[in-house]
Amino acid sequence: MASYVLKKRGVLFPLALIAILVLSLFPIYWIATMSLKTPVENISRVPTLFPKVLSLENYQAILQGGYLRNLWNSVFVTSASTLISLVLAFLSAYALSRYRFPLKLNYVFLVWIIVAKMLPPVVLAVPLYDMFARMRLLNSLWGLILVYQVYTLPYCIWMLFGFVKSLPLEYEEAAELDGASRLQTLGLVVFPLVRTGIVATAIFAIIVAWDEFLFALLFVRSPELLTLPLVIANFIGEYETLWGQLMGIGILASVPVLLFSRVVYKRMTQAYALGLK
Repeated sequence: MASYVLKKRGVLFPLALIAILVLSLFPIYWIATMSLKTPVENISRVPTLFPKVLSLENYQAILQGGYLRNLWNSVFVTSASTLISLVLAFLSAYALSRYRFPLKLNYVFLVWIIVAKMLPPVVLAVPLYDMFARMRLLNSLWGLILVYQVYTLPYCIWMLFGFVKSLPLEYEEAAELDGASRLQTLGLVVFPLVRTGIVATAIFAIIVAWDEFLFALLFVRSPELLTLPLVIANFIGEYETLWGQLMGIGILASVPVLLFSRVVYKRMTQAYALGLK
């Protein structure tokens, strides 16, 4: 009886994995096929699993519409906001984990930033909009980069705080005994030891900044400065939805994140293997 149960489990487990894999990948397959269908086939009452005629007109419409500029806007804003967040968060995490503040203000600061992150974005949008209007940073990519710190910086500080705090102090003390300054210790000792954590933090920061919609909607007006989430929303109209182009630009929007994740995964695997050696 026991052997029969084990054999049955041995058959059901791969089947369950296949079912989960199919359910997970089918939406991606459906998006890709819809982007390769003609507009007539996309609005047909009888859906088709395979395109009757492979068509690239949706991608041609996207390229002719100048949406690659919006793709570049998203890449630029996401990269710059992530870089700024990582630098500030690394320095903040090191200070909060290594220095003693009076009245435990370091822990008060950590609690405060997570409380601020839990507030609804609309609550922060109104005072930020007024502040950026006075600073003349509205309708600017650099203004958008700064306002994205409201999303990315708390994540980065909290994640890097755990990585830095887990490092033994002996490494830094040994570097100081060898004559290294505080900046040299940060750059040559602490940074290499937490680079895996920095990469993992960068992934979360990029995803948060790449998908942000509300602040981009409020702070940017010019069509040439719009980011991809705003452009994708424009394909859904009141009377018509351009399904083929919507799916096509969704595929194009996923490519940079997938490429970055692939590169990061490879780097993290290599770093972990070197750490084990």
